[in-house]
Amino acid sequence: MTTVIWWIRRDLRLHDNPALAQALTGADCVIPVFVLDQRFKPSFAQGRFSFLIQSLKALRTDLQTLGSSLVLREGDPVHELSRLIVECGASKIYAEADYSPFTRRRDKAVASVLPLTLVHGLTIHPPGSVVKGDGTPYTIFTPFRNAWLSLPLDFHEITPPVHLQPHQDLSSIPLPDSHENPLFPAGEAAARLRLQEFLKTSVSNYALERDRMDLEGTSRLSPYIRFGQLSMRYVYAQGLHSAAFSKENSGISSWLNELIWREFFIHIMAAFPQVMRGAFRPNLRAVPWRDSSADLQAWQAGLTGYPLVDAGMRQLAQTGWMHNRARMITASFLAKHLLINWQSGEEWFMRHLLDGDPASNNGGWQWSAGTGTDAAPYFRIFNPVLQSRKFDPSGDYIRAWVPELANVPPNYIHEPWLMPMAVQSACGVRIGKDYPSPVVEHTAARARALAAYKTSA
Repeated sequence: MTTVIWWIRRDLRLHDNPALAQALTGADCVIPVFVLDQRFKPSFAQGRFSFLIQSLKALRTDLQTLGSSLVLREGDPVHELSRLIVECGASKIYAEADYSPFTRRRDKAVASVLPLTLVHGLTIHPPGSVVKGDGTPYTIFTPFRNAWLSLPLDFHEITPPVHLQPHQDLSSIPLPDSHENPLFPAGEAAARLRLQEFLKTSVSNYALERDRMDLEGTSRLSPYIRFGQLSMRYVYAQGLHSAAFSKENSGISSWLNELIWREFFIHIMAAFPQVMRGAFRPNLRAVPWRDSSADLQAWQAGLTGYPLVDAGMRQLAQTGWMHNRARMITASFLAKHLLINWQSGEEWFMRHLLDGDPASNNGGWQWSAGTGTDAAPYFRIFNPVLQSRKFDPSGDYIRAWVPELANVPPNYIHEPWLMPMAVQSACGVRIGKDYPSPVVEHTAARARALAAYKTSA
């Protein structure tokens, strides 16, 4: 009997899984394995780790339904997979290719001693396939998107197996304790259901509502895509084939465009791994960042005195997720208003986000800081008050996450420091005591940021 290992990493699904499909080709028995690599622990948000464990639990149940089970090991993948091959006599290991600098070093180490086959499946078009005529990678999104769209799209979904050969009794550690996030129930079934509900109810209005933080205008699929409980190919195909799709529907076109942005950032990380260590733009690697632990801590705690910034940071702390527009505003505020190195924010987000993805997180932060490949110009500095008025006009998002301001009148909710003392008393919040005064004044902060960036640019 031919036995192979399916090494699960970021593809916690049975539907449309190329690595699993290739493992099943010519093998009588496929052993599903997940290795908890201790080297990941320092970068893992506790909430993201719990979501991973809950997702593994759901996958284990799905595998048991097919007659198989999940083998869970902990340690160095080279050591654990080597030991497992001896135990089960597997002839090959199949895994979905990943592209971060860490995962590429890990896979190179495994492949140097074990029969590892990497299978494309993380993106629709693999890194290296969307290039200019001279073979060099794109660094601007729009031409990348045009080239991406010009390539043929294979949307033949790989059907899941109906049965998996039971494997011999292999040792497996118990799944660690974890808590389910009520906003993001884990598992492939929950992911597919959320996708279908979004395509039926919300996607048509996506272009109009996706930036409104007071509305439920986004898909909230990012944690599921992060851990591969939905393949990108399946997600994109479902959008194209949904009842809402038409060339005139700006909502679904805008949403599909965001999926291509995700692909873009993965392609950038694969082609330019140095972006994970610093600014992509050489001329912006010497920005004279401020070293202010007090300002950084105020930002982290959601106590900057700017309600929309604070609402976003508290949403992140309490749920492990933040609205994308809030991510842009809070990131811009740290890098440009506070002039604190964007990498401090990148690290903070990775420590807290359920959907913390190296490529997307880095790409988003470098875009906001103006240091990335296709970034907002360094001189474009979000005004947090104007952003607040535009994308949370009544202050509902602010009141949800900054309860101190729950009773502030609408005409002051975006700038509570302008409230007269009588109004502060009436709504039960004293600025500077119950809620902080702004840590910085917008006009002065903008001028300081422009001057600092110009010294580097």
